[in-house]
Amino acid sequence: MEFELEPKKAEAMSEVVGGAYYTWSSSEVPVLAKYNVGAGRLLLQPQGLALPHYADSSKIGFVIQGSDGIVGMLLPNTEKEVVVQLKKGDLIPVPIGSISWWFNNGDSELIIVFLGETSHSHVPGQFSYFILTGPMGLIGAFSNKVTTKSYNLTQNEAQKLTKSRKEPLIIKLQKDQTQIMPTPQMDKTKAMVYNIDGAKPDLEVKNGGLVKTLSEGDFPFVGQVGLSVMKVRLEANAIKAPMYLPNPAIQVIYVSSGSGRIEIVGLDGKLVLDSKVEDGDLVVVPKFFVVAHIAGEEGMECYSILTTRK
Repeated sequence: MEFELEPKKAEAMSEVVGGAYYTWSSSEVPVLAKYNVGAGRLLLQPQGLALPHYADSSKIGFVIQGSDGIVGMLLPNTEKEVVVQLKKGDLIPVPIGSISWWFNNGDSELIIVFLGETSHSHVPGQFSYFILTGPMGLIGAFSNKVTTKSYNLTQNEAQKLTKSRKEPLIIKLQKDQTQIMPTPQMDKTKAMVYNIDGAKPDLEVKNGGLVKTLSEGDFPFVGQVGLSVMKVRLEANAIKAPMYLPNPAIQVIYVSSGSGRIEIVGLDGKLVLDSKVEDGDLVVVPKFFVVAHIAGEEGMECYSILTTRK
């Protein structure tokens, strides 16, 4: 084949005291660029804060671990920030161009995996982030005259805003600083966050597993990113029968826990992938290809995006 479908793990892009960001680069995983999909993994330590930023891709964040995440988001063409709460099993769509920050208000690591499409990305197959402040920040790159006059700041305020931190993306707040973090809005959380782990499955088999799909008919906000979602959880040695998507969509699978195998059959009835997968692996399924999941002794759980609204 002209491209590889082998499972891949993310590589570290930034690791600091407050957390880390890992990415699947299109140079290492060319199939991402071929099909204009991307993925990233954010890990925040307690009191870790991912600084305000926006990206050139629409994506969905899946909370793999953590109990008290807080996200502030300014959606395109709106004037007021919304603040929502996250916990394990939640998913949150992030429309292209949305400004957001992410904070771990809990006592254990907060891990969020982002899966999305990259048709508008500067680098096909990758999310490019535009950070507002810090050493890589957009604001600090402008002259002091532009910054102070545009945002009504003094020279000292502009310097503090743009140059006081060395970390480019993630910082760790002191305990006393966490007290000023905004309080999540429960009505906005209900509208923008969906707990897929707690939702009623579409299909559940005793001692076998379950399948849950999600589209804008069930959760309107997900329609803003033009994607839909599938969760598969298999008990030990269970199999999810071969399946293909009748509408031309790409499927991006992230193995969130356990291990097993994934088989994919493509053109001319050829088995194009028969590989072991485990926690942290990413697999891309081309349109109309048929995929089967086989759980190992410890079972397996996967989250997927589909590049279709339906």
